Amino acid sequence: MRLTPAACLAICLAAPALSAPCGGEFSAFLAAMADEARAANLPDDSVKAFFKGARQDPAVLKADRSQGVFRKTFLDFSKSLISKSRLQTGLAAAQKHAATFDRALADYGVSRGILLAFWAFETDFGAVQGDFNTRNALLTLAHDCRRPDLFQPQVLAAIELTAAGGMDPATTTGAWAGEIGMVQMLPRDILDRGQDGDGDGIVALKTSAQDALLSGAALLRHHGWRAGEPWLQEVTLPDTLDWAKTGLDTQLPTADWAAMGVAPRTGDLPDLAASVLLPQGRKGPAFLAYPNFRVLFEWNKSFVYVTTAAYFATRLEGAPPYAQGNPEPALTGEQMQVLQQKLAARGHDVGKIDGILGAATRAAVQKEQSRLGLPADAWPTQELLNAL
Repeated sequence: MRLTPAACLAICLAAPALSAPCGGEFSAFLAAMADEARAANLPDDSVKAFFKGARQDPAVLKADRSQGVFRKTFLDFSKSLISKSRLQTGLAAAQKHAATFDRALADYGVSRGILLAFWAFETDFGAVQGDFNTRNALLTLAHDCRRPDLFQPQVLAAIELTAAGGMDPATTTGAWAGEIGMVQMLPRDILDRGQDGDGDGIVALKTSAQDALLSGAALLRHHGWRAGEPWLQEVTLPDTLDWAKTGLDTQLPTADWAAMGVAPRTGDLPDLAASVLLPQGRKGPAFLAYPNFRVLFEWNKSFVYVTTAAYFATRLEGAPPYAQGNPEPALTGEQMQVLQQKLAARGHDVGKIDGILGAATRAAVQKEQSRLGLPADAWPTQELLNAL
């Protein structure tokens, strides 16, 4: 992906367009999207080039429906992604690209650990960037009625990217969800936040680590990353803690947490608001999550992914391995779906009944634990399922 900043300035001012109807005949949808692009004043030759040879990709829909990896617990997920080899590779990359990481910190306030963690998890430091045709992936997801509001604007952005010389619709490849490059950015973010980190006059997120890393830093800063502040810190907790105060819905000054017996495993507590995060309940690892932690959900919506990336970032910056504790056994996927159905029947909004322990399900679990007199640590157990 190669994009000149001057070309972006010339192209990236298109007017908003109306939504094309999702579903139905794919050919009719393509025609409607092409009409939208022209209504947005995108160049006709770029519109024609973009839609020439476009097709629906069933593999994209299969990938979208098969995200079972996010059903893993934090401990299982983190152990599958974080190895001694990946940690060593990350530390070597930090040295090799030290000047770029220094610039990301100076210009955007983003610490190298976070950029390294996403670089590692998204593409294994650029080695595995995905082989889905980006144009077809975006059109397939824009046509699908699950998230057209997210992907139809990305189609228009991809046409802008084509017009600016930053994408070849026939050959540009990336992830199944339409992200491009070493840190996997969607077309709109590339147009708006892409950075020429190596100074060659183009933004090349597939081939230039400098461009990719600085673009990632610019994106995080745009979403509210706060310079000089931590994102996650492992802590120890007293058995007497009010578990109902844990979770991302509650933020308190660290001084208040300290008064309740929350203590850092290493270092000191900063003077910030924080939430106590218990990925696997009160008997598992425990962290303080700071405001920057919440920014990471703008990169990926998965709770287990974000928590694992944030933890790996602390490891890359010198934190010790977590104390995994002895959490209560996780529910199976089928049991999680039954739990979600029971929670929904009691009026809780848990989103899709998918067996994934996301933020909404955690919040509902915690409320029901409090109602039933169970330790309200937001970790679903067999005891809770039986009580419901």
